[in-house]
Amino acid sequence: MRVDLLTKEYPPEIYGGAGVHVAELVKALRTDIDVSVRCFGAPRDAPDTHAYEVPEQLADANATLATLGVDLQMAQDVQGADIVHSHTWYANGAGHLAQLLHGIPHVVTAHSLEPLRPWKAEQLGGGYRVSSWIERTAFEAADAVIAVSGGMRRDILRSYPALDASRVHVVYNGIDLERWKPTDDLDTVRALGIDPDRPAVVFVGRITRQKGLPYLLRAAALLPPEVQLVLCAGAPDTPGILAEVTAGVEALQKERSGVVWIDRLLSQPDLAAVLTAGTVFVCPSVYEPLGIVNLEAMACGLPVVGTATGGIPEVVADGVTGRLVPIDQATDGTGTPVDPDLFVADLSRTLIEVLADPVRAAEMGRAGRVRAEQMFSWAQIATRTREIYSSLL
Repeated sequence: MRVDLLTKEYPPEIYGGAGVHVAELVKALRTDIDVSVRCFGAPRDAPDTHAYEVPEQLADANATLATLGVDLQMAQDVQGADIVHSHTWYANGAGHLAQLLHGIPHVVTAHSLEPLRPWKAEQLGGGYRVSSWIERTAFEAADAVIAVSGGMRRDILRSYPALDASRVHVVYNGIDLERWKPTDDLDTVRALGIDPDRPAVVFVGRITRQKGLPYLLRAAALLPPEVQLVLCAGAPDTPGILAEVTAGVEALQKERSGVVWIDRLLSQPDLAAVLTAGTVFVCPSVYEPLGIVNLEAMACGLPVVGTATGGIPEVVADGVTGRLVPIDQATDGTGTPVDPDLFVADLSRTLIEVLADPVRAAEMGRAGRVRAEQMFSWAQIATRTREIYSSLL
């Protein structure tokens, strides 16, 4: 079986959870499947990996048109594959065109949904309508759609009711349990400006509306003064959201000590060390299909306080591996809390409760590691993905 896997992100050009997923899935599948990776960006040296750059004529075009310029090149080169498997709307267009052009079964993995990210219009302008059209067309024509959680599957069927539910499968994101594990490196932690002797709330994520960072900054102002807030946050979607977060961090730093903002991408060992040194991990997302960052924190032995939305409740066992924060959300696709003040208050209250009992927090962290081992190994995810491929041939 030859599978051509199409993706925007692939090492070393990774900026989000989808890129991590693709890199790990390819590694797990290649134990017994011929996988050719076709990705966006600069040329890669890795075997069976083909990179495509935006055509020169589209270099200054809207980002969605530039994306289609890459998709056309990918679709042409897929000829000869048995399965084409695309990840995110960026590559969905290539997968759908390859399906039509070459008669190859097309599998889509949904890491997010354009109808549930209307703030993308801030970033793409009219291109958001184009990306939404690409995603809808590819999903409705796909031979199989993989959702990374049960919550995501429900969102897919609600967003695209024309889809046959029998073609939508749940295959969780996974975690590399050998790389992500408790890592004691206090020198690295101190060099990053973190005091390992103080309790710490750790956040990791892109600066985008869906991650809920402005709500966390408001909640952090209510935490006990000895608690640090460690923000590993970069890759802003727009100048507007960056300015909003910058203003919030600066205001918080004037009120309290221990507000550490690391705005660059940390290496995996350094991030594992930061997670291990923390007291609790926080995921205040208003939209999160699953959340690989939660798995990374759990694998490092950290309890997770996360919003009870999307796939987070399928990862975080409330009261066992962390705590879930209730949220009543708008139904307009934004995920905005109906009562932002209540959400902020609930988030801060839950964090304070976990921080107040470090022994119990450590127990939940250890339970999180066990849950990651039992449910989210890449070997399990690869096996389930192979079954879906085989069912289409």
